[in-house]
Amino acid sequence: MSEHYFAPAPGAAHRPGSVDLVLPDVHLRLDTDSGVFSPGKVDLGTRVLLESVPAPPASGRLLDLGCGYGPVALALASRAPGAQVLGVDVNGRAVDLAAHNARTAGLDNAAFLRTDADGSAADPGAPAAGSEQGPFDALWSNPPIRIGKTALHALLTTWLARLSPGASAHLVVQRNLGADSLHRWLNEQGWPTERAASRAGYRVLRADRP
Repeated sequence: MSEHYFAPAPGAAHRPGSVDLVLPDVHLRLDTDSGVFSPGKVDLGTRVLLESVPAPPASGRLLDLGCGYGPVALALASRAPGAQVLGVDVNGRAVDLAAHNARTAGLDNAAFLRTDADGSAADPGAPAAGSEQGPFDALWSNPPIRIGKTALHALLTTWLARLSPGASAHLVVQRNLGADSLHRWLNEQGWPTERAASRAGYRVLRADRP
């Protein structure tokens, strides 16, 4: 089986590159590499998410679940300079890139942490370790659908439970990869969910913590 971007330590040879994230209110150049999600461009699902969601809370703690090299977390940090943003990912190469991109962009309100499948810090000695427990005032994510339904449900169950009461998660999922079934599952699990946007074959789902 070929290696996936959700491997903790990608073995792919390094192929450094860069991409531009250009939004009406955010313009960032991000370094990328092989072995991470969508290294050649900011993927369409992420763009749909960032172009569709309302402004994040101006303060508090915000989470990017499955941060990759950082486009969502750094957009959050740019849009909410008074908030603290945490990006988490199982992929150590991606987390290192995201932290580098935050430094390059001068976004010192963003931190990144490699986590295990159970949502705990993979390196308990890392500077941001412990902050992954929340609570978070918003969650934005382009979640790793290809890890499989069981693993995805476990991942979302762990992290959604770390939202503050009344906080919302915005998730972007491709329609052909199970967006509508995930919508139903979230409602069944007690997370009131609505379709916040739909474009180019993607759904943006808003799930609220009661």
